[in-house]
Amino acid sequence: MSPAEPARALDPAAGEPLLRRDDGGVATLTFNRPARYNPLSEAMLDALQAALDAIAADDAVRVVVLASQGAAFCVGHDLKEMRGRPEQAYYEWLFRKCSAVMLSLQLLPVPVIARVQGLATAAGCQLVAATDLAVAARTAQFATSGIRVGLFCMTPGVAVSRAVSRKRSAEMLMTGEFIDADTALQWGLVNRVVEETDLDAAVAEMASHILDKSRAAIAAGKRMFYRQIQMGVEGAYDYAATEMAANMMFADAQEGIDAFLARRPPVWRHK
Repeated sequence: MSPAEPARALDPAAGEPLLRRDDGGVATLTFNRPARYNPLSEAMLDALQAALDAIAADDAVRVVVLASQGAAFCVGHDLKEMRGRPEQAYYEWLFRKCSAVMLSLQLLPVPVIARVQGLATAAGCQLVAATDLAVAARTAQFATSGIRVGLFCMTPGVAVSRAVSRKRSAEMLMTGEFIDADTALQWGLVNRVVEETDLDAAVAEMASHILDKSRAAIAAGKRMFYRQIQMGVEGAYDYAATEMAANMMFADAQEGIDAFLARRPPVWRHK
């Protein structure tokens, strides 16, 4: 483990909406607007996009953790900011900006873990659904709650409907009702639920199971995983066979198999 770098603000001029901390291959991005429940304002979206772009080009990062300060993980878009510009063109621009962030999470070559405490609503729930993995405190609550104010959570529904079954996601989107962490686990929105005091340890444990794997293999596998989901089963198998054959040619795959046969730990060449 390398020494931890101090957390640093990515956009000090905008009130430090996001902090980044790097420690031993884990980059933790922390929403830092606790008094406002960490909304996805324009400044927050810009800071998050910049951080994800930087991480995509940083070979030292092996895992990303999305976290937050305060009583909420993220309550979605900043409604007050949005009402300040009642223009359809502006709203389309804003929702596309948010969608680009969500796609960036999926396109990162490393896994992204959501560390969820408190509320995760609307686009905040979308963030949880868009990450690769999620660990929630037992006190966390989730909702696509836009319908409560007359706004169907359409863009959050893209991610939620791909993480949760059709009937469950339709229920969330159409009723706007909150579900607790145990229900989110049962429905497939999160991977694990722990007591809030154990949340950091559970996220660290999950990250540790990734850190000792080949970064090159994880990157190839993550890319394949999301592409094949959109295919029919025959096309998915054909695509997976091609990609797995290419993976077999990786130096890390050859090293890993040789290490397994020799009963020794692998030494990854491409971390």
